[in-house]
Amino acid sequence: MLVDVLGCHGGETPRHKTSAFLLDGRLALDAGALASMLTIEEQCALEAVVVSHAHLDHVRDLAGILDNRVQSGAGLLRVYAPAETIAVLKAHFFNGLLWPDFTRIPSVDAPSLALLPLAWEQPKSLLDGAFTVTAVPVTHTIDCAGFVVAAGRAGAAALGYTGDTGPTDRFWEVLDATPNVRLLLAEVSLPESQGHLARLSGHHTPTTLANDLEKLRVHSRIDTLIYHIKPVFEAETHREIARVLPSNVHIPKLGDRFRL
Repeated sequence: MLVDVLGCHGGETPRHKTSAFLLDGRLALDAGALASMLTIEEQCALEAVVVSHAHLDHVRDLAGILDNRVQSGAGLLRVYAPAETIAVLKAHFFNGLLWPDFTRIPSVDAPSLALLPLAWEQPKSLLDGAFTVTAVPVTHTIDCAGFVVAAGRAGAAALGYTGDTGPTDRFWEVLDATPNVRLLLAEVSLPESQGHLARLSGHHTPTTLANDLEKLRVHSRIDTLIYHIKPVFEAETHREIARVLPSNVHIPKLGDRFRL
């Protein structure tokens, strides 16, 4: 499984892009930077997106990528998320007001977008068995999922993606019970000096993530990539990560690629 880092920050500047990770060029985890980091050809090659929650920094580039795909004749893009998130996307995003309803464009019979619900903690086979995705509830200010994603073939690698969360429990249990986990994508947004804001907004600091990582047993030493750091507090958060998190924790850069 190839993992491309398209967006790994908790805010936007010319040097920072919001959450989006691409698996094997086919499946995206969140959509904060799909249109801004992929060529038209790469956007058209994308087959599905798994969305953790409905906050704009995780869904916004669905707008641009669907517009480009329709003009290019790329066909159907499948967007998967828990039912609570699908309901928000239908009511407040693809509603014909904020953005066109691409579930009816170019036509009702041949749409460019399918919004498809994921049942909580029920593994879902995607893209003709190429991936299996399990949505696990995490602790945020709105309904939000972390994901465990496994390549479809037996014995293949799996990864964990926390989604936006503060301290939580069930995600770590599900991840520990998953065979062949090779990578964890874990959010940290703010330094401990902003701990009150982190708690109010449902995010981790390096210290609270360090406490949560202790809940892992089987996979306690897997390589971990930190994403969602807020640009305003980037330097302070980087220093704190180096001080309080273990040596298997790393901070990725835009354009990084990892092979599991």
